Amino acid sequence: MQNISDNENWDLVIEGGGSLFDLKLLEVWNYRDLLWMFVKRDFVSFYKQTILGPLWFFIQPLFTTIIFTFVFGNLAGLSTDGLPQPLFYLAGITAWNYFADCITKTSTVFKDNANIFGKVYFPRLILPLSIVTSNLVRFGVQMLLFVGMMVYYAIAGATFHVTWAIVLFPVLILLMALLGLGLGLIITAMTTKYRDLSFLVTFGVQLLMYMTTVIYPLSAAPERYKRLIQLNPMTGMIEAFRFAFLGKGNFTAFSLGYSTAITLAILLIGIVIFNKTERNFVDTV
Repeated sequence: MQNISDNENWDLVIEGGGSLFDLKLLEVWNYRDLLWMFVKRDFVSFYKQTILGPLWFFIQPLFTTIIFTFVFGNLAGLSTDGLPQPLFYLAGITAWNYFADCITKTSTVFKDNANIFGKVYFPRLILPLSIVTSNLVRFGVQMLLFVGMMVYYAIAGATFHVTWAIVLFPVLILLMALLGLGLGLIITAMTTKYRDLSFLVTFGVQLLMYMTTVIYPLSAAPERYKRLIQLNPMTGMIEAFRFAFLGKGNFTAFSLGYSTAITLAILLIGIVIFNKTERNFVDTV
């Protein structure tokens, strides 16, 4: 039998072992063309065979804003910190939708792509990253709607103003993406064994929204529940988002620092669990 020289160089060596903290970032960069292909696939598949196509990116947040304004603003009479109700709700919806889309779609990566994972090798982190990236397109479109509404209310004479915290906008986007990614990685690893979790994700994310300041400001929350609401890392991000664009919100360096610390911790845990699960998930999916 012919021996293979130890000095022979290979372009790629696939190994089953490795550190749980090894992100294979160099491999991810080498497969960046594949990442963009998945991004394009996710974007196209969203509105394929639909009549209105990309207009759904506008319709969903717009109709949600109208419903929230009628139910929570008019019927329930919840405070909006003196901001126009549609503008207040759309700010929370825009930020929350990006986080929710990241966690919901990432949470089914293993289950939805088992046939691909079982046939060809590529860094498995490519798919979760492609989901987070493709969701940026939808987020960008909804931001255009939000900015357009800001311009409308500014012309109408509404009282709000952009603050210095606008410079933190890229940081807020990154934090929302990483938090959704980390939670999604944890859930998708668990769903390889416990399929029931996939049915609870969408429902759970909707419930979590009510524990975040999407439909009410933190200043209007009852004191006995305020600390519980602040424990949700998305609360600090949404409050910072509103403060940056509208000048209203309970934004502090501590709240943003807390959200950052929790996000990084969840991301680290998610990466460890994801790396551990990807080695043998094909046998259980």
